[in-house]
Amino acid sequence: MAARIRATLAIVLLVGELAAAGSAFAQTQDEVECSRQATQQTGYDPMNPPVPAQATAAGATGSGARVKGAAVGATIGAVSGGDVGDAAVAGAVAGGVARRSKNRRAARSQNEANAQAVAAGQAAYEQARAACLASRGH
Repeated sequence: MAARIRATLAIVLLVGELAAAGSAFAQTQDEVECSRQATQQTGYDPMNPPVPAQATAAGATGSGARVKGAAVGATIGAVSGGDVGDAAVAGAVAGGVARRSKNRRAARSQNEANAQAVAAGQAAYEQARAACLASRGH
């Protein structure tokens, strides 16, 4: 009788372990399917995440900023009674510096926007995946 009880108990334990293994397999399968579905819905692939595009600041060449700066500097030099040539050079330098600074700010702003777009894609993926798993009881 004791041997029969031990055999029955062993069978019950084995069936419980097999059920637990089957449940873990089903959850893993659901996770894979939900990840695939989230990628299709959002276009974001966590296995191959996009790299945010990096904008670089344009130089001041060709923008006309130096010419405008030189004109302003020359005007200030003429009005103030100073050396017009030196004032024009200083204005040209200031115009170039101001343009480069503006271009750097624009590039930085674009880089931040690119990074935010990638983060938004990742968040949308995570939300879609979580909703899918929740609908399957996980």
